[in-house]
Amino acid sequence: MKTMQRTDGVEAVTEIDHSLLLREFLDWVAARPRSYEDTVEAWRSSCPRHPVLDDAFTGGLIASVGKTVMLTAQGEALLGSNPSGV
Repeated sequence: MKTMQRTDGVEAVTEIDHSLLLREFLDWVAARPRSYEDTVEAWRSSCPRHPVLDDAFTGGLIASVGKTVMLTAQGEALLGSNPSGV
């Protein structure tokens, strides 16, 4: 995580580790069945710095099966390969 000093002296986060956000998303999907609608509502972003939902779909980490979003084998492998999240 990168920070910078604001003009009022307070440190502000300027960049978030994308891998941690992706890990959080995959954990969220794995926790219980999620509908496509709920997933999009909870994780959509108009910020080009945080396209976690789009990255997970295009990276083959999740798939929409019927109306349910599920981890793919690749998503499960990625989630299981780094249990500490670091």
